[in-house]
Amino acid sequence: MFSKQLPFSLYYVCFLILVATGLLVGSCQSGSSDATADPLIAAGQQLAKQHCSSCHSLVNPDALDKETWVKHVLPAMAPNLGIEAYPGGQYYAGRTAAVSFNDWQKIIAFYETLAPAKLKPATAPAPVVNDWAVFSLQMPQSDTAQTAITTLVAMDTIGHRLYSSDAIRSDLRSWDQNLRPSFVRQLPSPAVNATFFRDAKNREQGLFTCLGTMRAADITQGELIEIGLADKSAKDSSVIYKDLPRPLQSVAADLNKDGLMDWVVCGFGHLRGGLYWLKQTPGHTFVKRPIREVAGPVQATVQDFNADGWPDLMVLFAHADEGIWLFLNDKKGGFTERNLLRFPPVYGSTSFQLVDFNKDGRLDILYTCGDNSDFSKVLKPYHGVYIYLNQGNFRYKQTYFYPINGCTKAVAADFDLDGDLDMATIAFFADFEHNSAEGCLYFEQDKGLQFKPHALPVSTYGRWICMDVNDFDQDGDADIVLGNFSKTFIIQEGLKPFWNTHLPLVLLKNKTRQ
Repeated sequence: MFSKQLPFSLYYVCFLILVATGLLVGSCQSGSSDATADPLIAAGQQLAKQHCSSCHSLVNPDALDKETWVKHVLPAMAPNLGIEAYPGGQYYAGRTAAVSFNDWQKIIAFYETLAPAKLKPATAPAPVVNDWAVFSLQMPQSDTAQTAITTLVAMDTIGHRLYSSDAIRSDLRSWDQNLRPSFVRQLPSPAVNATFFRDAKNREQGLFTCLGTMRAADITQGELIEIGLADKSAKDSSVIYKDLPRPLQSVAADLNKDGLMDWVVCGFGHLRGGLYWLKQTPGHTFVKRPIREVAGPVQATVQDFNADGWPDLMVLFAHADEGIWLFLNDKKGGFTERNLLRFPPVYGSTSFQLVDFNKDGRLDILYTCGDNSDFSKVLKPYHGVYIYLNQGNFRYKQTYFYPINGCTKAVAADFDLDGDLDMATIAFFADFEHNSAEGCLYFEQDKGLQFKPHALPVSTYGRWICMDVNDFDQDGDADIVLGNFSKTFIIQEGLKPFWNTHLPLVLLKNKTRQ
């Protein structure tokens, strides 16, 4: 889950996927309607409900195949109930275990009996067209001396440049309109999110969120660094805050309306993390205040959702108890929390965007799931892109789904300028062995939430983990930049990279205005 928008810079989508390795910290789910036919299975179903639903949504046995449950997910879940797991499927329940050995065996029987031997692939609602649609490809020169492990691509619409960062070198680079790179400066760790703005003196600044560590561990080395971009030397910089738990996104927001810019930080963490408010003091230092101290926040959007004149938050959490939460500003320095959507922990949530798809004046939710770096590294038919239409009063109804293995991010925009919203998606954990084209898709909306998917032929140029959408060349239409994380995190056994492992990014230039 990385993400990581970049506009959040793909923010969290960029990194989201890599970083979220513990999504199934306790993955169980409710069973099928046939479970009660056998008393043993029925007992296992009730035990799963009792002991798993306190942490996250229950997962049905048919969400994963039999082998994945028995050999990977259940052994990983056992320690959370105080059960010691040993190689070969052996378990031991001590005095402090939450369940007895016999009850644990009933839970195993419930999942092993009802899970399918293999998951059936989903059927796409529309066939894919293999073409460039409204785009053309622009590439930088490939440096074969460097392996592309890109963690950030972000379009700067103030200075009209691209910025990128890399997991190996932790550097920050800028790219001009011809995709010629310039070294900006070294960072303490890879940047995964960027926000561009002008300060009080009208000078351009960039706020870069540095992850701290790629490791799935509770290491608080993340930093927020503000860099002056008006001077190409980028010597003017300051650390806004340090010691953050693997932050994926930082969003500017004056939450207390005191005239000082604060930052909302999604600290994904590992087993510990949280959504934080970095409150700016009159002395221009920052104080960290927890909003929801739970691991897994990957993306936040700031907006006045209840029209009371105060900024609120909508946030996607992607660890264990996955879902989208609303935080309404109480005007007293706190928030009222409300869950809007909840997803099973096997989903691997990766991104969301608020857009009005049906033009009714209410913001709908574009959502993707597809992180596959946890304990269940199998292709999942429920991974893909979803649309939830706003029903009013903060209620949302799923009205669209397109299956995409390992979907990492989706961005809606009117790419073809015909008056409705289209979508662009990337999939870091695509089915590269059988359907590598799903790594980057463009969905052209024909009418009323009916989309024509185009497989953009870029699968040989890279493996895309981050994406940003904006009008890079200032010609009036939306372009797409893709970041290539070319190696590691390959879940399909024996698969060797067939894509370019040296190309850090590519630009898909929109030709609609030409």
